[in-house]
Formats: sequence, C-alpha cells, structure tokens
Amino acid sequence: MASRMKSGRATSTSLAPGERRSEETSDQYFDRTVEQAVVAAVLRAAGPSRRQFLAGMGGAALTALIAEVFPLGKLKAFAADPVGKPEKKDVSVGFIPITCGTPIIMAEPLGFYQKYGLNASVKRAAGWAMIRDWAVNKDVDAAHMLTPMPLAMTLGVGSVPTPMYMPAVENINGQAITLHIKHKDVKSAADMKGFRFCVPFDFSMHNYLLRYFLAEGGVHPDKDVQIRIVPPPEMVANLKAGNVDGYLGPDPFNQRAVYENVGFLYKLSKEIWDRHPCCAFTVTKAFATEYPNTLGALWRAIVDATHYASDPAHRKEIAAAIAPTNYLNQPVAVLEQVLTGTYADGLGAIKKVPDRIDFDPYPWHSMAIWILTQMKRWGHLKGDVNYKAVAEQVYLAADCDRIAKELGYPTHKATSMTHTIMGKVFDPDQAEAYVKSFKIHSMA
Repeated sequence: MASRMKSGRATSTSLAPGERRSEETSDQYFDRTVEQAVVAAVLRAAGPSRRQFLAGMGGAALTALIAEVFPLGKLKAFAADPVGKPEKKDVSVGFIPITCGTPIIMAEPLGFYQKYGLNASVKRAAGWAMIRDWAVNKDVDAAHMLTPMPLAMTLGVGSVPTPMYMPAVENINGQAITLHIKHKDVKSAADMKGFRFCVPFDFSMHNYLLRYFLAEGGVHPDKDVQIRIVPPPEMVANLKAGNVDGYLGPDPFNQRAVYENVGFLYKLSKEIWDRHPCCAFTVTKAFATEYPNTLGALWRAIVDATHYASDPAHRKEIAAAIAPTNYLNQPVAVLEQVLTGTYADGLGAIKKVPDRIDFDPYPWHSMAIWILTQMKRWGHLKGDVNYKAVAEQVYLAADCDRIAKELGYPTHKATSMTHTIMGKVFDPDQAEAYVKSFKIHSMA
C-alpha cells in the first residue's frame, strides 16, 4: 500500500527551478532540491572572489565539498520532517465504527500512520459519550469525534470544560434520514408529526440537520416529535423492533437497514446541506501542548488519508480494508454501496450518487459558526456567543492548510464562506441575525 500512496511532495517534469527530471523519483527530487538550496545559500554568503571560485567548480563538485563540512543528511531529514520526530510513537486513536471515520480507521490497515513514523492503534468505542470520556480522561491520545463535539467540550456544554482542537474534518455528506419500511408513503416533514426518531448524540450534525429539516417543514423537533439518543450500532435493531420510526444517522447503518429489509433511505443529508461536515479528527489542547511533534505526525497521516479517500478510485479498496471485525464489522457489499454511491434505496431503485459521502479535511470556520448557531437555536448554548472567536480557537483551518501545502495538496484562500442549507443562505458574519431569523426554535 505504502508504495502506491502519494509521497506528499509536489513533482513536475522539467529542470526549471523548483521542478524535477522526469526520471527522478520524488525522493530524489526532494534531495536535489535541498542540495541546491544549500549551494545557493553558500554562494550568496561568499565574497565576490570566493563566489567566483566556488561557482567555477561545477555543481557536483561544489555539492560534494559542502557535504564534507555541512551535514546535508541531517538537513534533508529536517526538511522532510520540520516538526521533528514524534515524542511518542505508540499512540491510540478512539473511533466509532461508522464510515464517517474512514480516514482515521483506514490509516491503520493502509499504512498511513506508519508512513509518518507512528505505531498507532485504533480503539473502537460503543458510543460518543464513551469517546468524549476517553478524550477527557486521556484513555486515548486522539479521537474521531462529531464536528460539534470539540466545540461543545471546549465551552463546557454537556460536559466538564475541556479545551479541544479540531485539526481536520474527516467526511462531508455521508448521512441519511432512514425511515421504517412501513412509512414508505411519507412525502414531507409534515407527515412525520408524532414520529419517534433517534440520533447518535445531542451534539451531532445528525441532530442539528434533522432538527433543521423538521423545522423547515413546520414540525417543532422538541414539541411535535420525539428525538432520543441511540448509539449508531444499535439504530438498525431499534428500527427493526419498532422502537423508533426512523433516524438521521451515519452510515453504514442507513444502508444496513436496507440490507436487512427493515428501512428505506428517505433523504440523504446532502439534500439538506450539500458538502456539510460530519466527523473529524480531534485532540485535547493538553495533548497538543505536550506532544506537538506527535500531533504533527498524526495530522499529516489524517490529511493524507483523507485526500486518499476522496479519490473514488480508492473506495473499493478502502471498503475492504475497514470491513473486518476489529474495524466496522460490516459486509463489504454494504460498505461499497455507501462509499461508491451506487446503492439500493430500499424502495426498489438503484441510485447513483457519487458524492453520497466524500472526504475533505479542511475545517472551515464558517462550518463551526453554523454549528454554534444551531446549538444556540435549540437551547444548548445560553447567552452571548462570540461565534468567530470560538470557531478560530477550536477549528485549526490555517494550520490544516499548512499541512496540506506541505503534502502537495490544494489549499484555500479563506477560512470562512457562505453556505446554503435547504435553500437558505448562511452568512457567518451575520450569525446572530441568522439565529434570530428562525420562527421555530427552543431559545428562552
């Protein structure tokens, strides 16, 4: 696997400055670039007569001379790993067995952690409260979390205040409203009054997207329906037992309901907000402070893995890698339907939606601000909120771009943008006005 992964360094084919020979490997190119930089620095520092003498030696001879008195090998190692070696190589990463956590999970069997000098093991949790407690109690070094969780934990909402960092998003899209097969005649949110729903956690995109969808349809999520918390692996069983009418949940449990002929996919979450964030890679601020190099290695592994997962050509390979019992414990066929976007909808149709789930690590501040507005809308946050400051404190957008640039991936010109959710534009610069614009809410 490692041999097939991108090296993380940008390459090209010419000999112009900053480019490479076509026959060069990326590592050879990298070494040559470092050597050229050292030679150029020596020439700049030399006096005119000495510079003329050195330049007359030729590149190869000059490089060899410099190498005798200058540790080029060490410099190359530093340039390849400017943050330094990980303070601890043996690390654990908590995860929930859902496709949203694909980059974190696949990074173990596909060698991404090893690529960046880590002996990492992923540790499966039963639910999100367990993940939160593991992070707070230092039972894991890093964790797969729902994107609202590090915001809530930092603010002390629903838990003891624990400053958190979210270095990268894992997946975008990738959820669905799944209804029991007996509700196949449901046409709109209005038809769902009186329904019993479940979501995986209070502070989840699932909860906030379900609430948004219902409220836009005139259904008050705290008055007209019941919403309970159920761990993702238990959702299908609850649907089968008739304990709930449906859920907005993560995959593979939407597709698993179809696989078991108990439910159908009523609406993909991308139909509510296309390219919405869902899950993320997180660490406590305490871990980042104590182990900055280890965080750097983990960060690179996750960004690299996330971009690898974003390529549709890799999705079947990834499905096979994360299917085993110690990871998702799901049939490969179910995971392939989710990851490739060619799937049975439970109503007799085969759908093709390539971006049913996608992967993009960039943690937009505007996404955090939207989440905070919904936390306030539904009574999870009280009082005045400095949306922008909290977003910038927790979502490490600029540093994520720095990592992406180092690895040769595209970067961004801004940390915020407008988003459209069910046809309504969200401007992060007008967050408080946005909150006050909703007729259906649970604010005091």
